[in-house]
Amino acid sequence: MESKYRRLLLKMSGEALGGKDGRGIDFDFTGRVCQAVRRCTEAGIQVAVVVGGGNYWRGGKDGGDRMVRARADYMGMLATAMNSVALVDALEKAGVEAVIQASFGLERVAEPFNRDAAVRHLKAGRVVIFACGSGEPYFTTDTAAVLRALDIEADVLLLGKNVDGLYSADPRLDPSAAKFDRIEYSEVLRRDLKAMDAAATQLAMENHLPLHVFGLEDPENILRAAAGEGIGTIVY
Repeated sequence: MESKYRRLLLKMSGEALGGKDGRGIDFDFTGRVCQAVRRCTEAGIQVAVVVGGGNYWRGGKDGGDRMVRARADYMGMLATAMNSVALVDALEKAGVEAVIQASFGLERVAEPFNRDAAVRHLKAGRVVIFACGSGEPYFTTDTAAVLRALDIEADVLLLGKNVDGLYSADPRLDPSAAKFDRIEYSEVLRRDLKAMDAAATQLAMENHLPLHVFGLEDPENILRAAAGEGIGTIVY
């Protein structure tokens, strides 16, 4: 494949790793994702990953008003660490060197987050998985993905979703919803399209970070997006 980007960050939901059930780890699907990542690295693309934790726990949703919100969010961060360990294992089985960097101490399984060390890993051909979100409660892994993409100076943020791009409404509920091929961040915010949460969208817009939203049901779409093919939606 011919690559459009030198360095990218791939953001996936935790539910994606859970496959059709959205729970636990679907090893077949995760393996297919890692094979796609391997082909990206073979094409010379430097790849970083942020994965959510929703296949185990979603802080604000699962904790609700039954827990202190900060504690519920820390549980969500730990869920992302579990997914990161699963990804490292699957990547190594696919023949790809990978390392986890966590935003708080998990020294048995991860390095502490360090921007310069992350860039050195990427330049050496390793996939870097950023675990535990931003390390702070009240912020989603979408915001963490934008932060880390900016930290490592990624050329693009690839956002794998359970729909094949951005629509004017939820296409699962509204058959008349129109898909956007390209759209400006300001329009995403104005229409409240929820590609990412508002804080992440605002941060990406202010720092001119391109976003490519695509469907992850077929992991080969990672390769298509990395090659700059016209799938999904480009947000600029």
